[in-house]
Amino acid sequence: MAADYDEVRSDVKESQENSLEDLKTASAPDARSVVLELDQADGLDQEGPGGEFIAEELIVQVVPQAEDKFTCFSCFLVRHRSQIAREKDGHAYCVECEG
Repeated sequence: MAADYDEVRSDVKESQENSLEDLKTASAPDARSVVLELDQADGLDQEGPGGEFIAEELIVQVVPQAEDKFTCFSCFLVRHRSQIAREKDGHAYCVECEG
């Protein structure tokens, strides 16, 4: 006997029909209740333990650009002077951007 492998199996078809009927009969929440739940959840995030803000300073050491370096005007990366491809109007461009 030949089998049609494209046809949906009877047990799968039955479970699909049952789940569709369950979805149709299920009661969906209204928009107001959803908004209230979201507002309550936001309030918990701000007041709950572990949600305190920590005032911490970020200390970064700024190193001035060395004389043998330049900043590419196209990609804004600091590169060695040996990677200058061209200079135009006082701006230097690296080999990768001009490549």
